[in-house]
Amino acid sequence: MKKYYEAYDERYKTIHKKGYSWAEDVKTPVVLDVIEKYGVGKAQKILEIGCGEGRDARAVLKNGYRLSATDVSSEAVSYCRALTPEYADCFFVLDCLSGKLSEKYDFIYSVAVVHMLTEDCDRDAFYRFIYEHLNKNGTALICSMGDGELKIRTDKDEAFSLRRREHRSGALEVAATTCRTVTFSEFESEITKNGLKITEKGLTSSPPEFDSLMYAVVKK
Repeated sequence: MKKYYEAYDERYKTIHKKGYSWAEDVKTPVVLDVIEKYGVGKAQKILEIGCGEGRDARAVLKNGYRLSATDVSSEAVSYCRALTPEYADCFFVLDCLSGKLSEKYDFIYSVAVVHMLTEDCDRDAFYRFIYEHLNKNGTALICSMGDGELKIRTDKDEAFSLRRREHRSGALEVAATTCRTVTFSEFESEITKNGLKITEKGLTSSPPEFDSLMYAVVKK
């Protein structure tokens, strides 16, 4: 049985069958900005948690970085491999809440993943995965949907139920997904209680998908 946070897999299947992507192919500016600011080298190992349809992964890979891009959705990973066959080996399926990798990484980033986790235990598992897979001197970037003030928590039991949504391909019924936004102080508390130290924080955006994202740059 699939976990509630895997509902995007069904959404991807629905839209890909129509020949469209769900999201626009526009990178999240803060990702490469942080990579460059913190001096991540082209030979260092980078991990993405929740690559989705690969918009940020493609930007990182095409800039010459050594990236492993992961997602819990097998549909998303297959889509990324087909779209950029020259980087097919860089994409693989991973549930970071229940899985582990044999390697540690110099830089880990995750954009708009943690807000899909509604349960405290799952959010803690997300942060612990980052802690456990980050090199001693490594850096991570965590971005969560939200403006730092508005709190939203959807019912995880409603994940996968069909919802009518407007899309550039037209109106369609797709699987409902989950969302939990927290205040900035709650975001910071979640991070630090799981052993990570915040070195930089703020608000950013990634149009057209996200008007507001909280972000934190962290180390062990």
